[in-house]
Amino acid sequence: MSVLNLVSNRDARFYQQQTKVLTRQGVECTTSTPPGDHFTDGDVDRKPLDYVRYFPKVVRESFSGYDLVHANYGLTAPMALAQARLPVVLSLWGSDLMGEYGWLSKRCAHHCDAVIVMSDEMARELGEPCYVIPHGIDTERFAPRPTAEARAQVGWDPDARHVLFPYPTTHEVKDHPRAMKIVERANEQVGPDVELQVVSGVAHAEVPTYMNAADALLLTSRREGSPNSVKEAMSCNLPVVSTDVGDVRERMDGVSPATVSDDDDDLVDGLVDVLEEPRHSNGREAVRDISLERMGERIRGVYETVL
Repeated sequence: MSVLNLVSNRDARFYQQQTKVLTRQGVECTTSTPPGDHFTDGDVDRKPLDYVRYFPKVVRESFSGYDLVHANYGLTAPMALAQARLPVVLSLWGSDLMGEYGWLSKRCAHHCDAVIVMSDEMARELGEPCYVIPHGIDTERFAPRPTAEARAQVGWDPDARHVLFPYPTTHEVKDHPRAMKIVERANEQVGPDVELQVVSGVAHAEVPTYMNAADALLLTSRREGSPNSVKEAMSCNLPVVSTDVGDVRERMDGVSPATVSDDDDDLVDGLVDVLEEPRHSNGREAVRDISLERMGERIRGVYETVL
C-alpha cells in the first residue's frame, strides 16, 4: 500500500511516529508539505499564498502511483480534494477543527472518503461519520522510573516540588501565564519549594526522564484534541492536573490522583493534593490500549476500508 501524506508540519512528533509505525506495518509513506516554512523563531510563518501554490504540486504528485492521499491537518484537505484520482483520508488534530479554520475542516470533511479524529469531543464537534483514533504513545519509552534517579539526571533540586509544563511558553493556546498563576497559588499552600519546570525543545527520547523527575504534569490549554503529553505522563504514572479539554476527562476516568477542571480553584486544589503528598498515579493501566502499534493498525484499517 502506498500513501501520499500531506502535512503542514512534517516535524510534528506524533506525525513522525505515525508514519514510522505505518511503515513497519507495510505501508509505504511519502510526505509532502506546502511551500514555505511552517515555523520561524517559534511562530507559524507560512502564508495563505503558500497553500495556494500547493494545489498544483499535489495534483502532480497524485499521478505518481499512490493508492490514496492522507491529508494530515485540516488546512491540507482542500489540496487533497483538488486531485480527483485517489480516495482521500483526512486526519484532524484538534486546533484545525476547534479553532479559527474549523469551518474549512468541516466543509472538506464532508467530501472525504474517511475522516479520523482524536477524541469523542472532536467527533461531536465535526458532526459527520468518522473514526476516533487517538494518537498512540510509546509505552516502552514512557515507563515509570525512580524519581530520585531521574531528578539527579536532569539536575533538579532533589528536595523541591516540581511541576512539569512540557510546552513552549510562546504558544498562546497552552496558556503558560495561567500555569504560572496556578503554581504560584499552590506554592502559597505547600511552601516555597514548588518550581514550575518548562521543558520544551528537548529530544523526545529525554522527555520520559523529565516526566519521571516531576511530581505532577500541569496542562492549562484552552483547547486540545488528544494531548500526547497527558497520555505520556499517564504511561509514566505521573499525576496529571489539567483543564477539561479534548479527551483528557475521558482518559482520566478511574485514574488517581488526577484533576480535570476548568475552574482554577479546582486545579490549585488538585495540584496541592499531589504536592503535599507526592505519589504516583495508576495512569499506566489506562493507556495500555493506545500504543503506537495499535494506532497504526487502526489507521491501516481505515485505509483498507477506503480502498
